Amino acid sequence: QRIGIIGRNGCGKTSLFLALAEQVPIEHGEIKMPVGLRLSMMNQETPGSEETALEFVLDAHTVFRKLEAKLAQAEQAGDDNQMAKLHSQLDDIDGYDIGNRAEQLLSGLGFSQAEFSTPVSSFSGGWRVRLNLAAALICPSDLLMLDEPTNHLDLEATVWLESWLQRYQGTLLLIS
Repeated sequence: QRIGIIGRNGCGKTSLFLALAEQVPIEHGEIKMPVGLRLSMMNQETPGSEETALEFVLDAHTVFRKLEAKLAQAEQAGDDNQMAKLHSQLDDIDGYDIGNRAEQLLSGLGFSQAEFSTPVSSFSGGWRVRLNLAAALICPSDLLMLDEPTNHLDLEATVWLESWLQRYQGTLLLIS
């Protein structure tokens, strides 16, 4: 399903997203989400860092990064059984293709190949929002929540995003 959330500024659209993501408490009632729901949400702020744009996007896929770290430990320990298990888990999440997917997301959102290795702190606020969007899109999710994702996109990147979202298999909540 695709659901658009609209309303005037300050009416609580972003607060709703934060409550759904359990990042802020709600005053009354409760929100029930299905057990095991994979949620991905586009952040509005990106602190500057010296990590590259590509690494920033890859870091958003926490399952991949955890498996990658465990695999490095298993390799260092020479644990062949653990390495085989971890390679299988990486294969299950398409981990061997994740670098390529991250590059495709960045390219689609207007980043040049040279900018993949540029530190996050070098980008303006609008380009950092694009990085947040790429980070949200790379995460496996059943529910994708995007808060005004086209605010800093040019027409070409907006058309690319529309095409990407049409192929998205989960539920999309989009603030506009």
